Amino acid sequence: MNAPPFLQQHAQEVHASLEHVLNKHRSGMPDRLWEAMRYSLLAGGKRIRPVLLMETYRVCGGQAVASIMPAAVGLECVHTYSLIQDDLPCMDDDSLRRGMPTCHCQFDQATALLASDALLTLAFQLLAEAEWPAAVRVELCRRLAIASGGAGMVGGQMLDIEADSQSINNELEIERIHVQKTGALICYACEAGALLAGADETRIEHASRFGRALGLLFQVTDDILDVTSSTDILGKSAGKDQRQQKATYVSILGLSRTQELADEWLAIALEAACQLGDKNGHLTDLAQYVRNREH
Repeated sequence: MNAPPFLQQHAQEVHASLEHVLNKHRSGMPDRLWEAMRYSLLAGGKRIRPVLLMETYRVCGGQAVASIMPAAVGLECVHTYSLIQDDLPCMDDDSLRRGMPTCHCQFDQATALLASDALLTLAFQLLAEAEWPAAVRVELCRRLAIASGGAGMVGGQMLDIEADSQSINNELEIERIHVQKTGALICYACEAGALLAGADETRIEHASRFGRALGLLFQVTDDILDVTSSTDILGKSAGKDQRQQKATYVSILGLSRTQELADEWLAIALEAACQLGDKNGHLTDLAQYVRNREH
């Protein structure tokens, strides 16, 4: 399934904003550090997280999309930081990302680590300096810290490192890993969009429920693609989880049950999108795309 046109359009807008932010904040940075940050941040990708933020903002009544770009850009900075570190030899030890050499292969491990650190801190700088009410800036920083920290994405990575196909043997255990590792940042994207639109707590909760379902759908689909697709199509090493004996939905449940599970999470995501007010809208289209994508 090809990406929906609005996703491609928003991805281009996000890419332009990323480039603008990097150029704006280049002063004082060592050239090699800035080049490594730029290499990874502008290497392409679906930009699903910032687009989710933008589309949830729109569904919740927001109209000034340009005003929320610091949050969208900051979110992509955090996502890219996580990818750089995920590819390091001490983590997943991968040499290919989005069809290109990973950051530590293109530069070196120390530069890659520092570039990822700089992207993470830049994200919080963008939120802190944005022209929103102070209470909104503080709340976005708080939620992003939780989503990306020890009880969120970083904690999920730790659980993933500790897990293998022998120690994890049921669906709930693998779900716990990916609620944090993949789902937390996607949840944040939806919550942040709703919050920036001025949504009430009930609507923010609907947005969070949609994000949680979409995050798990994204991971389940990733695990399916890892065993059914090729390196050329994925732009990263296919079949690597199986070779490393990592615990995945497919290794625990089998391919057939994992495909059923993906359809179940899609149904939950579509219901949550409807409750949010997006019946047959862009969030619905994004959920369908996540389930049926080829990479």
